[in-house]
Amino acid sequence: MRTNLTRTAVLAAALAVSALVPQALAHDRTAAAPERSPGAGVALGTCEAGRLCLWKKPDFTGARQTFELSDTDIESCVPLPKGGDAQSLANRTGRPVTTYQSAECAETGEFETYPGGGTWTPRSPYQVRAFKIWEN
Repeated sequence: MRTNLTRTAVLAAALAVSALVPQALAHDRTAAAPERSPGAGVALGTCEAGRLCLWKKPDFTGARQTFELSDTDIESCVPLPKGGDAQSLANRTGRPVTTYQSAECAETGEFETYPGGGTWTPRSPYQVRAFKIWEN
């Protein structure tokens, strides 16, 4: 009788541990996976804090350009290099950023302002050709 109780206790403990292992492995896989943009199912690109990152293609793919406050004039139009444009962006500057369809920051074309607290945009509604970083 005592052997059966011990065997039952060992089996119960083994079952409890084996039930926890898949949950722990699933948690580890989730922690290692890249972040996803809300509702889009798209992996976020790499963009360090304090930067504006622009990608050539949608979904944070293609060539990436980065801009920092230390080398960008606040409230000045910053055109992308000639022939350059972007289709996705991340604003991690801590300041609002307006992107423009026009390379001259003209408001006759499309433009959009993104908050600076960490805005990720996998698909801009237009080709971004210039931007302005604003004071808070």
